[in-house]
Amino acid sequence: MNAIIFSAILGVVMMFTGIFTNKKKVITLTAIIALVVLLTVNLLNSYGLFSIQIDTKDLLHFNKLGLFFNTLMITSTLIFVLLSGSEIEKISDKTADFYALIFFVLCGTAILTSYNGMLMLFLGIEILSIPLYILTGSDKHNLKSNEASLKYFLMGSFTTGIMLMGIALLYGATGTFGMASVGTGALPPSSGVQGPAFLQVAGLLLLFGAMCFKVSAAPFHFWTPDVYDGAPSVFTSFMATIVKAAGFFAFIKLFASNANLLGPTWNILLSFVIIATLLAGNITAVFQRSIKRMLAYSSIAQVGFMLFALYSNNDLGTEGILLYTVAYSLATIGFFAVLMKVKDYTFDGFNGLGTTQPVLAFVATICLLSLAGIPLTAGFFAKYYMLASVIKSGGPLWMVIIAVLFAAVSAYYYFKVIQAMYFKEGQPETSEITGRFKIGLILVAAAIVLVGVLPSIVLNCFYF
Repeated sequence: MNAIIFSAILGVVMMFTGIFTNKKKVITLTAIIALVVLLTVNLLNSYGLFSIQIDTKDLLHFNKLGLFFNTLMITSTLIFVLLSGSEIEKISDKTADFYALIFFVLCGTAILTSYNGMLMLFLGIEILSIPLYILTGSDKHNLKSNEASLKYFLMGSFTTGIMLMGIALLYGATGTFGMASVGTGALPPSSGVQGPAFLQVAGLLLLFGAMCFKVSAAPFHFWTPDVYDGAPSVFTSFMATIVKAAGFFAFIKLFASNANLLGPTWNILLSFVIIATLLAGNITAVFQRSIKRMLAYSSIAQVGFMLFALYSNNDLGTEGILLYTVAYSLATIGFFAVLMKVKDYTFDGFNGLGTTQPVLAFVATICLLSLAGIPLTAGFFAKYYMLASVIKSGGPLWMVIIAVLFAAVSAYYYFKVIQAMYFKEGQPETSEITGRFKIGLILVAAAIVLVGVLPSIVLNCFYF
């Protein structure tokens, strides 16, 4: 409860900060302090040292996994602001409003990690999504940004209607919005009526489609490239990491206990979505000429691996999604921080970066190697845990083999960037790069390698 209340309050504080000062550096510093406060109160809640007690009528349920996931999300946001806060300041004079929207997104994230009913799921998704529509179109002078915002809003609104229809069908079948009764197939005993199973199946399928849209899983991924490419790069980094991870947590929590209602159809359906997501993301990324658009498609491909945690539904999958959240967030935030310093987003724009900006090129290489799942980086163990969870659950070996083959395909387009930086000549045009920014990048790269060598660091924080 601490994270929900404080993120909402701090969001309002950031709104008023813009009234009292126009200095963007002061606003960014205030946001960093606020994130540290939010992280502290969430950690105190996690260890039972300080917790705001409110009777939520069982609409919210807080457990160790949800609180730890909040910690990961807040920490990732803090790293994001420390590295990319200067880029947020460049977009417009509404810096305080941007930070306020980011805190409201974190409020939605905290709800999605603790919801215990369909209504709170809906509220969490909407509190998470509405600020993103605004952030996507925050660059008012860029037509691509305006188009991306409108497209995201229209498609998101349509998907919200699908989600509400699914929730309505589940309510009609069970007589309650509670999570516990979704898979029971019965109305409350007082009603004396048996809930029809087909309504529950239809409701779950509609919710499945809506959640696939939110995490950009195929065949509901079509909005992602245009929205990620059109949005300001700094907010694309935020959307592709913290927002996507929060949506995934809600996705897994919703279907982990209710997928059994779909019977054998569930494994077939999810297998199709996983393979389609890996195929659409990786194959399309190969043919992109813009690195930013390539990363948009690669983020779709990463979703294919993250879905293995939902398919396996075991403790190894839970550990895997935590590692994947850390690895993917660090690598994506780190690489986007480098990307925003290079003015040309094409592959040719990175030619010779290893010579002109060796620190940026080195950190970008570490981030790309992690995204590709190369050993000694955090991404390797993240992918390993996902594949191992499928094998442990008795899943088909052919699915694991296909995932490994697509991981090899992803290495191709990631290594194209590395090739451009180190093996092609050029003079890439970059914006001002401070020593503090370089130190931040090096720390991110060190964290990626550290988690890649000792993944138990993340897991020990969860278990102990």
